[in-house]
Amino acid sequence: MNILELSEQEILRRQSLDELRKMGINPYPAAEYPTNAFSTEIRENFRDEDEPRQVSIAGRMMTQRVMGKASFVELQDSKGRIQVYITRDDICPGDDKELYNTVFKKLLDIGDFIGVKGFVFRTQTGEISVHAQELTLLSKSLKPLPIVKYKDGVAYDKFDDPELRYRQRYVDLVVNEGVKDTFLKRATIIRTLRRILDDAGYTEVDTPILQNIAGGASARPFITHFNALNQDMYMRIATELYLKRLIVGGFEGVYEMGKNFRNEGMDKTHNPEFTCMELYVSYKDLLWGMTFTENMLEQICTAVNGKPEVEIDGNVISFRAPFRRLPILDAIKEKTGFDCDGKTEDEIRPFCLSKGMEVDETMGKGKLIDELFGEFCEGTFIQPTFITDYPVEMSPLTKMHRSKPGLTERFELMVNGKELANAYSELNDPIDQEERFKEQMRLADKGDDEAMIIDHDFLRALQYGMPPTFGIGIGIDRLVMLLTGKFAIGEVMLFPQMKPEKKAPQSSIQEWAAIGVPEDWVYVLRKAGFYLIQDIKGEKAQGLQQKIGEINKKFKLGYEKPSLDEVQQWIDKAQSPLS
Repeated sequence: MNILELSEQEILRRQSLDELRKMGINPYPAAEYPTNAFSTEIRENFRDEDEPRQVSIAGRMMTQRVMGKASFVELQDSKGRIQVYITRDDICPGDDKELYNTVFKKLLDIGDFIGVKGFVFRTQTGEISVHAQELTLLSKSLKPLPIVKYKDGVAYDKFDDPELRYRQRYVDLVVNEGVKDTFLKRATIIRTLRRILDDAGYTEVDTPILQNIAGGASARPFITHFNALNQDMYMRIATELYLKRLIVGGFEGVYEMGKNFRNEGMDKTHNPEFTCMELYVSYKDLLWGMTFTENMLEQICTAVNGKPEVEIDGNVISFRAPFRRLPILDAIKEKTGFDCDGKTEDEIRPFCLSKGMEVDETMGKGKLIDELFGEFCEGTFIQPTFITDYPVEMSPLTKMHRSKPGLTERFELMVNGKELANAYSELNDPIDQEERFKEQMRLADKGDDEAMIIDHDFLRALQYGMPPTFGIGIGIDRLVMLLTGKFAIGEVMLFPQMKPEKKAPQSSIQEWAAIGVPEDWVYVLRKAGFYLIQDIKGEKAQGLQQKIGEINKKFKLGYEKPSLDEVQQWIDKAQSPLS
């Protein structure tokens, strides 16, 4: 990288880096720096009447106030921030004061990692602080952090652009309060969920991410190529079919918490790569599953928020059991007045069209009902609600309802207007399952690119016999959004998928060379704001020479200054139609 591609702050920091090395100070030491305290714990345990406590702490320097021979810095560790009081004579007890006068005052920057050993005390203004007796540089920061400034309670220079925050999550976590807390809560949710399932006696397993058939859900898959096998593979859209194979194999209950991939749209509540938990339990059914799910979510919400309620956008959502239970066809009738019960797709489609919905001939009955529910019902269920009794056309892996012909034993859990969980009394009749798969293939032939493909190995597994089984999938990202009050999925994923980073267009080194500009001077021209060859059109040779000469001088580059004739030739060639 050419130095002129850096900002002025970055150049100054690299110069400080060089100075530190010349002084014999390693800006990136390898040795362990033992710590024995965190910022939050220091404040919680401080007592004025106690003997001064010796501590060793480490973290980023987030503020620096130099006041002659004494200074204050704010150190941020993994738990929070604490003030550190530094005096010249305490960290430099001998005659050599370079550590304070040069290193600390001139060569350290905001964002640098430092280690501090000293004792805890309360300042005259009442702030619990650490009085430094030793100071060690642990890592030099070469890029300046965006520091949020506050005046009269108003924040300025906030790092709040979602595009930047998600792309540079490492910066977001450092400078924005509350971001790390969201991901600590996410960890609590996953840890609690795993504990509940483990305590119930269920086994956590891993199943393939690369699969021959994208099965277990109705979704468009990602396709990749497996070179060693010379065949195309699918990234899994669900873990269901492999987990049910394990039930066939004799596991009492199995679950997997991992990534699924669906090559579909992106919005505030959908990401093509997402985390899902799927659980399958032998000898259980949908009724047992609803009770288990209610109790599980009540425990998780309490673990995260201290109570089984959470407030989102002014709504207090309660996860106290029991939840409301409502058949899907009743929900559609309740919201639209149209009764889908007993209707064919040719009877449902005209009603959808009359409501201005975008439907077509490729959509079967199940798809049409799904579209109706999504359009008129889904967003209206704020409190946890089990939507039950889905038509068989919508549920190719679900057992037929024990008392309602044409329906299945399935529920989707709706909370705050979004689906949180999907669950079944699992279909274990291999002949029925084969017919359902064939119906899915007929839908695929009609153009439904989300229809399931027949998984012959899964059918073979079912033929060996699978016990009655309850299965459920819970979207972890959606659950975290609910329990942390976030409205965008990017807020609860550390690194959500992003479009490629946009870069300002610029002419290449080779293109500049074609009009006679040496490579060194290309970087100077860019620093002066001339990124494209056409940018120097209309410039006066003397003015352009002066601009690039000032940069040459400012950054002490020592390049041989181009003559006016040479600069004029650049401009003339830039104006040529061939340039």
